[in-house]
Amino acid sequence: MKSDSPEETLVHGIAGESIEMRKIMETVRQVAPTDITVLITGESGVGKEVIAKAIHALSRRSTKPMITVNSGAIPEGIIESELFGHEKGSFTGASDQRKGYFELADNGTLFLDEIGELPLLSQVKFLRVLENGEFLRVGSSVPRRVNVRVIAASNKNLETEVHHGRFRPDLFFRLRSVNIVVPPLRNRPEDIPALFRHFAGEVTRKHGIDFKGISDAAMDILMGYRWPGNVRELRNMAESMIVLEKGKRLEADDVRNFLKEDTPEGIPIAGRMGERNLPVHVSKSVEQAERELILRALLDIKGNIIELKSMLDEQRQAMDATKQGSKGPLILDGAAGETGMSLEEMEHRMIAEALERSKGNRRMAARVLNISERTLYRKIKEYGLE
Repeated sequence: MKSDSPEETLVHGIAGESIEMRKIMETVRQVAPTDITVLITGESGVGKEVIAKAIHALSRRSTKPMITVNSGAIPEGIIESELFGHEKGSFTGASDQRKGYFELADNGTLFLDEIGELPLLSQVKFLRVLENGEFLRVGSSVPRRVNVRVIAASNKNLETEVHHGRFRPDLFFRLRSVNIVVPPLRNRPEDIPALFRHFAGEVTRKHGIDFKGISDAAMDILMGYRWPGNVRELRNMAESMIVLEKGKRLEADDVRNFLKEDTPEGIPIAGRMGERNLPVHVSKSVEQAERELILRALLDIKGNIIELKSMLDEQRQAMDATKQGSKGPLILDGAAGETGMSLEEMEHRMIAEALERSKGNRRMAARVLNISERTLYRKIKEYGLE
């Protein structure tokens, strides 16, 4: 498969070309050789465990085990036994002595996922281990010591949890010595090509498939989709498409078919306006559909502005009727309010205005227009706006 960028980066499974992911990779390189506690936050599916594994792999503990624990998957009544172990007979069913995850991870790394689900009482004991490496097995009065590097992760805003009394502030401040915040995939579409190539490589090795690659139009569709399941969803989608299409070159229609159930009218093309559910017909080309989406979005925005201005005018008139004279209809300047322009002319003007308002910042302009940066670059070149 062709690489869209010579600067593509891959660090122990972390793939990406965006500024945000490059900063995360640099942070991983900096903190990995130390034993400092790391907190990784972000939406479900963004790849928090991948980052934790990269930190462990680059650390001095890489030859020792990394134990992964999902706090949200352990019932509250046994979570302390799972983390710290228990003595024989310490509770009903404890027929044998058992080591907990901290002992199993001794001299290695403990990755505690969804730490926001940890019960408050367990948080006290967890903090003690972080502070001095000591803990008590359930049913024991003998302190034990471990040498464990802790990496925690959460899809919750722990600061908000602290504010509502659901998370201990002392543990929060102890955990966030280094806080790596992973942005959702929809906010960094430029990472999608690198991620897709990485996942495609994994799939071909796993299933022994000779994958013929993906077209630019198909990649545009992937970059325009909002990916509510984030990187995890992209990984699963890549595997499904490559396996079920038997490694053939993926075209735009192939991608549409796999994303059909998740999108209005079955077309998750670049530039689809989130919750607007604008109608797009399958028979139209990707470029034509993009132009119509941009136009309709601008018209929608114009209508909202007119409605808002009208409401403000009415409020002013009600508050000061004596000072407010009669007003004619509000007319906004700009291409969206003109007639006799072709779709291409209107698109050209709207893109030029977006670039001007964003002072040439293409990422900002793409977000204003709700199209992918890849699509915006193509349009800029097409209209000679470079």
